[in-house]
Amino acid sequence: MSETPNLRSVEQGIHRDLRDELSYGGYLQLDRLLDAQHPVSEPPHHDELLFIIAHQTSELWFKLLIHEVRHAMARIAADDLRPALKSLARVKHIQRQLFEQWAVLATLTPSEYAQFRDSLGHSSGFQSAQYRTVEFLLGNKNAEMVEVFAHDPEAQAALARTLHGPSLYDEFLRFLARAGHPVPAEVLSRDVSLPHEFSPDLVPVIRAVYEHPEQHWAAYETCEELVDIEESFQMWRFRHLKTVSRIIGFKPGTGGSSGVPFLRAALDLTFFPEILAVRTEIGS
Repeated sequence: MSETPNLRSVEQGIHRDLRDELSYGGYLQLDRLLDAQHPVSEPPHHDELLFIIAHQTSELWFKLLIHEVRHAMARIAADDLRPALKSLARVKHIQRQLFEQWAVLATLTPSEYAQFRDSLGHSSGFQSAQYRTVEFLLGNKNAEMVEVFAHDPEAQAALARTLHGPSLYDEFLRFLARAGHPVPAEVLSRDVSLPHEFSPDLVPVIRAVYEHPEQHWAAYETCEELVDIEESFQMWRFRHLKTVSRIIGFKPGTGGSSGVPFLRAALDLTFFPEILAVRTEIGS
């Protein structure tokens, strides 16, 4: 009678000796990554680790989101929409991860957060240079926001460069113009350090793309990707508002903002207004 194999034994081919080789932990620099959570409450409050990890994880996703948006912009500028669309599709999945993790942070109750909130001082997500970079890349430009980063000259300089560079929408509209679409000259020559303002004359350009998708398929598909990103960002903003409201009510933010009213006002901001406005025009 044969012996029953030990299903818990380690396979013979598994590398056991990783001395002088690249290991999983070494590749990911887990010693640094997992040693970056340092509660400031004294004594450390149990729930502060959740608060730290939730925000650190968001920053990692923001880093990847910025990487993908910049890649998409570069490919659009090179009139190479296929890889740009791949990156924009990935952005949507990153946004979903950012959205879903609000549910974890929302398990923090008002009384739990109150135990360590005062220890945070004036630190706030409002001061996230990466989040502000995402906003700028998507078109919500605001020079006053750059002033917030005077304490970090390197981050401030990087953000200023993004402020004065084209947004994702700027690059797409330039692509449309190069492809022969009658994009208004004032839209193409605008000051890109300012937020894009709704242009009624641009709506017919977008409408033509939607009414003849078979002729303008790449542009048509890009428009839909941009709508998806806009919608996902609005959902993220709304979930942010609801989580803050659930935890601190209508208290001011630690960074000095009005809190919930500040977040609610952001819900009215839009990145690609003409692509949204054309919905009313189609079929009329």
